Amino acid sequence: MSAAAREGSTIDPAEVSRFDAMAKSWWDPKGPMAVLHKFNPVRLAYVRDLACEHYGRDPKSLRALDGLDIVDIGCGGGVLSEPLARLGAKVTGLDPATGNIAVARAHAEKSGLAIDYRDETIEAVVASGRRFDIVLAMEVVEHVADVEAFVAACCAAAKPDGLLVMATLNRTLKSWALAIVGAEYILRWLPRGTHDWEKFVTPDELETAIAAGGFAPFSRQGVAYNPLADRWSLSADMDVNYMLAARAAA
Repeated sequence: MSAAAREGSTIDPAEVSRFDAMAKSWWDPKGPMAVLHKFNPVRLAYVRDLACEHYGRDPKSLRALDGLDIVDIGCGGGVLSEPLARLGAKVTGLDPATGNIAVARAHAEKSGLAIDYRDETIEAVVASGRRFDIVLAMEVVEHVADVEAFVAACCAAAKPDGLLVMATLNRTLKSWALAIVGAEYILRWLPRGTHDWEKFVTPDELETAIAAGGFAPFSRQGVAYNPLADRWSLSADMDVNYMLAARAAA
């Protein structure tokens, strides 16, 4: 584990080790990250559309995010960072797992993309004075050691007129049945132990933490999987996967 990882108060060393061990499989669409690859277009479109509405951009433009400074916290191998960069964003990818960062850097270089990947925590970046137009923490909240402290750091990382977007898992019986039993033990979409149901966060809990950081949530969006179509899509159902967006409170 890097020094940066050890210094971050919200880092869970066990979680870092788990994802570090899977680092080489990030870009395998049929490997352990297969579900993430299928989920990625939905979260990308959600971020793009929110950003375009907030900053007055055209979501149909191939450079819809041109010039926007985005930090992708818990970027892993760069599965979300890369398409954001292709849309014109200036992307900083953070991940405490050094194996993930190595994979992300190599893949970005091969793809001809300039992405600033760092094995640093968001707390360290905030302490350095960096601020961003958009702060992303997608599928990260359920892996940190201190949700409130982590969310506070995310809020602090946003510019005064910036956006905060988070995606995570709700703590419900349905999420236990589908995200733990179904995804990890029956369908084996993910390695067993990838998630700890007790660390899942309800929308109300996450919104309370966001509000404490001085931001006001304005968008709640569920995401559901359709087994017949084998694809993910936006949904009114927030019992399992959901996304939240917030901006600075008035």
